[in-house]
This record gives sequence, structure tokens and C-alpha cells, in this order.
Amino acid sequence: MLPDSDQTPQADPGAREARVTDAPPAWGTEGDDERLARLNKKARALPEQPGVYLMKDGAGVVIYVGKALRLPDRVSSYFVPSTDLGFHKQPMLDVVHDFDFLVCESEWEALLAENRLIKDIKPRFNVRLIDDKTFPYLVITTREDFPRVFVTRNPTGAGDDELRDLLRSAKVFGPFANAGALREALSTLQRVFKFRTCKLDIVAGDEKNRFFRPCLLYNIGQCTAPCAAKVGKDAYASDVDRFARFLNTKQSVMLRELRDEMEKAASAMRYEQAASLRDQIRAIERLSERADRSDGWQPETESMIFEPEKALRSLQRTLELEEPIRCIEGIDIAHLQGNETVGSKVCFIDGKPFKDQYRRFKIQTVSNDDYSSIREVVLRRYREAGSGHELYPEVILIDGGLGQLHAALEAFATLDVKPPMVISLAKKEELVYAQQRGEPIRLGRENLGLKLLQAIRDEAHRFAQHYHHVLRRKRTLDE
Repeated sequence: MLPDSDQTPQADPGAREARVTDAPPAWGTEGDDERLARLNKKARALPEQPGVYLMKDGAGVVIYVGKALRLPDRVSSYFVPSTDLGFHKQPMLDVVHDFDFLVCESEWEALLAENRLIKDIKPRFNVRLIDDKTFPYLVITTREDFPRVFVTRNPTGAGDDELRDLLRSAKVFGPFANAGALREALSTLQRVFKFRTCKLDIVAGDEKNRFFRPCLLYNIGQCTAPCAAKVGKDAYASDVDRFARFLNTKQSVMLRELRDEMEKAASAMRYEQAASLRDQIRAIERLSERADRSDGWQPETESMIFEPEKALRSLQRTLELEEPIRCIEGIDIAHLQGNETVGSKVCFIDGKPFKDQYRRFKIQTVSNDDYSSIREVVLRRYREAGSGHELYPEVILIDGGLGQLHAALEAFATLDVKPPMVISLAKKEELVYAQQRGEPIRLGRENLGLKLLQAIRDEAHRFAQHYHHVLRRKRTLDE
């Protein structure tokens, strides 16, 4: 029987196998040297490609996640007799029993996958990437007379009203895998496209612009100084549009010109200039090391509610609750391997994810029956809360329609303490079903309370199915 909070990725039976297929011997049936030799042999048989590896203990729980440029070299290095993993990771060798791996198309994709998996699983031997730090994004504003270009790690502007206004209708590229390379490339490209990176509020036609003193970037040819009326609105917009189109191409023309210039500098023995051009070329090449926001690598930053306080007040009015809402928990059921079913519970405090209270449940009583699975998750999660050992949330959200809501209420009916408010959110029409209401609640698509419920519902779904999605999107191995 697997533990309640199952952390082992579940593969799709229709996909080609991405895991080591040979089952390891039972834990404790082999000596340490024999176990490490077995793992080393498996590691050397891995495909010579970039990827992510997941170390597991004897119970099948993931205890460490790492990335590799070449999987066999990196993974096998853990299991050689002379290895020294340092203070934090060396004890892992005493408990590691097996490993899974995911083949990625490139090193940067492995970096993104590693980051996502560590944030979701929080393995005990990972001491980095478990915080809320995210990868950077490149933003080109569109609502200003003279659009600006800047880098941010907050692509939705959550918690920052000024940034949120700038990001409305902006062009956002990323996430980028290497923040340093992104900033270096941006500095190089500014010399070509001469866009502004300042925070000035520049209005076209303002007479005060003619008397404004531009910054140093204008004097060194890296900005056309719209702040001082040195360039017209249309001409500046043309430069920024060319820059945006450049980001969506392979940049082959510019790279070819830079390589020619580097070779000429080297031939003329201007080695410092050649080295600088070489670094610029490498930085621009690394602009391709990025994902698209639609890939969902960083859902905690890419789908945040802009105004959680207003959303909670709106939801309180909708549900006609007397007390303010602070805690909402969302429950979802996912089928992750044909007949294997997993339940998830996520927790939002004051409209924001509280990941310490996230839980996964391995369904023990049924398979492929959403209603029975919901009843099981509700009983296992809220039995302790009903006994007074844990606090009830103000609102419990079930992913689904009226049938899923009834299933949850049937489970709550068997508990001594009843929940304050149980609702469900049906997909497509996005109707809200609430306990003791005969008709569903239909909210406008821009309703902040509905947006908050959608974010919680989507987070519960992602939390249950994340490994499944990762495995499906990877180029996996034939058995």
C-alpha cells in the first residue's frame, strides 16, 4: 500500500516508458555495497541525453531531484565508492533504493523540469530551489506611447499595482533558464534596437520633453532618448516592433554579423574585443533557452489572482456568508494510470497558495469512480478536523458539478461536525453549486470571486496530475 501523500510520478500507459523498468529487490535484502553497485549499473545504462533524475527510498518516496546534461555520467557519479556528496546529501546514499528519470530535449528544459518538480515534491535532500524564487521573464510594454523593455520574475504583477498596470496587454517572453545570459543579451541588443529600459512616464508631444536631459545611454548610442524628444513615436515603435520580431526568430542574421566581426577582431589581434563579441554571441544564443508561459512551468507566478482581498469579499457576498473568508481548500480527483486514482487537496490562505497544507491521497477503496473517490478524500481529510484536531476552512471547493457536490455532502453527513460551506465548480459553463441551494450560481467571467475559485480548482487539478503531464510532454524511451 502506498502512503497517503504519494510522491512517486505515475506514468501514462499510452506513453513510451520513461522509468527504469526493472523492479529493485525488496528494501533490506541486499548489503550497502551490493545496493550501490546495482544502482551504478542501472545509471550507466541510462540514455546519453539531458534529463531529470528522481532518487527514491525503499518506500518509493522521492527524496532528491536533480538535472543532468548527460544522464549516465551524472547519476552514476552518486554511486562510485569514492563519491563525496557533501554534508547535506551524503546521508542520502544510506537510504536511496531506486531512481526514475525523465529525458528532456535540452539542458534548459531539464533545468525547468527540475525546478518544477522540486517545488511540487519538496524532497528532503534538496536544499535549493524549494523557495518561491522563479525564472525571469522579458517584458515589452504596449500601453505606453514609448514602450519600455525590462526583466521581471513576477509576470502577472501579483502584489504590485504599478507593475500589474504595465503588464496589461504587454508582450511577455519566457521563462528564461539563465538570468545572467538574459541580462547580458538585453544589453547587447539595446545597442542594436535602441529601446529604453528606464521607468520614466513619457508622453508623446509633451513640450517638457524638449528640455529634458537624456541619460548616459543616449550618449553611448544605446537609446534614442524619447524622454528628450530625440525620436518620434512612430520611429520608436518601429524599433521596438523589430526587437519583438527578433525575439521570435532564430536571430541568425545578427549572429552571423557578430561572428564575422569577431573573426575580423581576432585576425587584427584585437583579442579583448573578440572575446567580448564571443560572450555577446553566447548570450544571444542562450535566448532560445526558454519556455512558453502556456507550458505552465511556473503556475505559482503565471496564474496568480491579482486582487485576492477583493476576490474574497466578492465570494463572501456571493455565498451569503456572515464571516469573512480566509481559508479555502480545493479537492480534485485524477486518474493517473488507467486504474490508479489520486485525490489532491490544496489550501489557499487569504487568496494565496499555502503549500505546507497541500496533500495527495492514494485512493484505497475504489478506482475510476469520482463520486466514491471524493467521499473517501473528504472522510480522510475532515474526520480529524471534525474531531477538533484541525481547523475547518471557511469554504471547501470540489472540482465538478452537482453530482460531485452531492458525493462530498454525503461524506460530510457521516461526520459529527459539519463544514461551514461546501461548493463545487463545474467546468465549461463555470457554474457554482452550493450546499442548500436548489439552483446553481452563474457569475460573470470577470467576477473576481469566480476567478479565485477557478485558480484554486486549476491548482488542485495541476497538483494531482503534474507528474502525468511532465511524462507525456517528454520525449521518452522505447521499452
